[in-house]
Amino acid sequence: MSKLLVAGTDEVGRGSLAGPVVAAAVILKDKISGLDDSKKLSPKKRAKLTEEICKKSYFGYGIVSNQKIDDINILKASLLAMKRAILNLPIRPSLVLIDGTYKLDLDIPMETIIGGDSCEDAISAASIIAKVYRDNLMIEYDMKFPIYNFKSNKGYGTKDHLDTLKNYSYCDIHRKTFKGVLNR
Repeated sequence: MSKLLVAGTDEVGRGSLAGPVVAAAVILKDKISGLDDSKKLSPKKRAKLTEEICKKSYFGYGIVSNQKIDDINILKASLLAMKRAILNLPIRPSLVLIDGTYKLDLDIPMETIIGGDSCEDAISAASIIAKVYRDNLMIEYDMKFPIYNFKSNKGYGTKDHLDTLKNYSYCDIHRKTFKGVLNR
């Protein structure tokens, strides 16, 4: 009998005012200790775990741009990012575990798990590598749009970011449909 290939998937950047939503899908080949919800780990710990995850798993990413988010809404964009991540895996999983309550439009058995990024290793791993990938993208965007301080706020609605939006308006990577982005 063949081994069950379980993929975990999660997205990051859903609540951000700028940049894409990024999802990852991970099929772990070996046990990795220290996995948890990416939000509970320090950037240094996430970076270290990302190296290990990439060595000990099959993984894929799914990215949905801020323009597409504005076109279809953040929920649909998050689900699309996770679907893309699954489809970008180098092997087809036999089961997909999804963080949250919504299933994906895929012909693969799947289960949704609320808080799965804290209790399922494959989902935790997906959450971690997606967060590191997106944070690195936002650091790159910071070089292009330094006024918004994306390297620190990663596009989230901090007071500093909202003040900058008020004073200077938005840039190309902002989500125009999100509250706080367009000047009132």
